[in-house]
Amino acid sequence: MGLMKTKAISSIFVLFAIAAGMASMAPNAFADHSEVAIVTVDESGFSQSCVDSGCYTPVTATVDVGGVVTMTNTDPTGVHTFTSGTVDGFAPSPDGTFDSSVLMSGDAFEWIPENAGEQPYYCMLHTWMIGTIIVQEAAAEETVDDHGDDHGDDVAEDIELMVMISDSQVMGGTQVELEFNVLHVNYDLTATQNGEVVFEETGLHSMENIATHQIDAVGSDENPIDVEVVSLGIGAPDNEDEWTGPVGQVTTAQVVPEFGTIAMMVLAVAIISIVAVTAKSRVVPRF
Repeated sequence: MGLMKTKAISSIFVLFAIAAGMASMAPNAFADHSEVAIVTVDESGFSQSCVDSGCYTPVTATVDVGGVVTMTNTDPTGVHTFTSGTVDGFAPSPDGTFDSSVLMSGDAFEWIPENAGEQPYYCMLHTWMIGTIIVQEAAAEETVDDHGDDHGDDVAEDIELMVMISDSQVMGGTQVELEFNVLHVNYDLTATQNGEVVFEETGLHSMENIATHQIDAVGSDENPIDVEVVSLGIGAPDNEDEWTGPVGQVTTAQVVPEFGTIAMMVLAVAIISIVAVTAKSRVVPRF
């Protein structure tokens, strides 16, 4: 009897340690999110096997008010929509907030939310595909300089730009998050894998401190993704002559994601289920 209690207590401590580790790796739900990318799961129009884990990736996305949500049909096997509203059984109820209309594979649609709150959406053609966008108030506001424009420019010139690069694996790709120490950074972003460019965009602008990009590739220990960020200056994107700060500064990182948020949640549920079943099996005493 004492041995069974010891095993049960040990299992609880192991579960707590795993859950704590997962929580520390999960993205901060209250961080600034000025950009978010959502994609479709491959073959989600032909099979409902994605329903439990999510037919959109990420199935729950967070974005700031005024941020940009980019919705892309990355499913090579079918057409999809991103339509705001809910589904009751198989009966859709669009609410008119946004509608991408039919997107062919590779097509994208952008939405800029104006109000905070939860926004459900679905695919009009495949109603088992549902997702949620959480719109939050921006956590960071640009500080007003009361000492004049010239003083503000001098301060910006002296700033050393810092860029933190983190990542999380999602179905069929990798979501890369850039965290800047200043606002309004203009930059180029390039990602290569095994010598091949898998993502390249120039003239990007981060209105807030955090920018998120979706890369259609998954890194590994043997074949990591090399990410390079090149700063172009700090300032409004349509006023390049007034940009300040470092130009040409290069920040690099190797992306080798292991577990995405969805995978961690599924693993946590699986572990909890195993412990629950094991606990039940110990109710029957052995003689």
